[in-house]
Amino acid sequence: MQPTGNLVADTICRTAEIGLTITGAADAGAITIIDATPVVVTGLCPDCGHAGKLRDHILRRLVDLPVVGFPTRLHVRVPRFLCTAISCPRKIFQATLSCADDGAKLTHRVTRWILQRLAIDRMSVSATAKALGVGWALVNQVALDACRQLVYDDPHYLDGVRILGVDEHVWKHTRKPGQPSNLVTILVDLTPLVDGRGPARLLDLRPGRSAEVLRTWLQERDPGFREQVQVVTMDGFTGYASAVDQVLPDATKVMDPFHVVHLAADKLTGCRQRLQRETTGRRGRKDDPLYKYRRTLLTRTNYLTQRQKQRLDMLWATDDDYVALEVTWLFYQDMIAAYGHPKKSEGKKLMDRIINTLRKGLPKGLEELAQLGRTLWRRREDVLAYFDIGASNGPVEAINGRLEHLRGIALGFRNLNHYILRCLIHSGQLQGKINAL
Repeated sequence: MQPTGNLVADTICRTAEIGLTITGAADAGAITIIDATPVVVTGLCPDCGHAGKLRDHILRRLVDLPVVGFPTRLHVRVPRFLCTAISCPRKIFQATLSCADDGAKLTHRVTRWILQRLAIDRMSVSATAKALGVGWALVNQVALDACRQLVYDDPHYLDGVRILGVDEHVWKHTRKPGQPSNLVTILVDLTPLVDGRGPARLLDLRPGRSAEVLRTWLQERDPGFREQVQVVTMDGFTGYASAVDQVLPDATKVMDPFHVVHLAADKLTGCRQRLQRETTGRRGRKDDPLYKYRRTLLTRTNYLTQRQKQRLDMLWATDDDYVALEVTWLFYQDMIAAYGHPKKSEGKKLMDRIINTLRKGLPKGLEELAQLGRTLWRRREDVLAYFDIGASNGPVEAINGRLEHLRGIALGFRNLNHYILRCLIHSGQLQGKINAL
């Protein structure tokens, strides 16, 4: 059957592309109702394949894309048939629509539109549901189900992952931020970024932060995936390093430069606070020089103003009690210089010299540097691997920040499973798959 419809209306509402033609329309206040019929109806029984005899028509109501800013409902007049095969157990069947699955409330293109709004336009579920004139729960469930199909049901989703980034992420801020239930482990594919093919993509999130979490995730992957992973970037958490050693013994571990420098900055701050207590017997006050210059001490020398340099020179020259702080500060700046060297080979030599110097033994009063030296020596291969490979956890930290933005859009999450799937929609680089739906 080939019904006649309104060509202009079909063109404006683009119903022809979903196999429908418009026969009428009505204004129902905040919602636009469009009457339509299928362009082509086969009338074959889905069980036996025999042609059916027209019995009657039913009205199927579907949510479609908004028209000129108003939510739209399709009222599709769908024919029903009687099966003519005597042996067929099915007696009555209705025509199948190409625009929506049987029993679905939304057309296929609405599912794609929802994912596009969430992944590309960074809209909230509430705003998306309002634009469609449906409930929050329906939009959220449609998005989550579609994301599961695009990610977990895709056998090729993990193909080509050679460089894997691992980091922790706080998915829920509470009064007790250190609770394990508030932490997740995020896994990021850095291969496209290193190869220059595109940005890094979020692969998965797992509840908790421990060696067991990462080890379990890696063991659940097929052997082909584990064999293709050549590099794993991470922070200084030894749990992740031990998991990689156990499951991916041939992979190269890279301790991220940001976390190495941050570790040195923590030791510098710890030294400053210790000297503050030893020299004044109290915590820092706004007029105390050690407290006043706390931010200046953490600034790279290249970015210091002339006035800041003079202040630091005066600080080192006025009091011998600050010698330990000056030595710690010099090592901190040397580490930054090693990572910032234009030649990675020279930077590696500088970092290797720093690690060996701290390892040989330090005089009394440099407790923080001694702690830093022990950590760097224990992870020296991972620290130096950065200069040979060049991959870092910087893009992972960037995704970490985008997930913080997602949580702000949604005004927080309470369901971790929902949060994981929403994160994959937001930062999983699924735009190509979404547009192909």
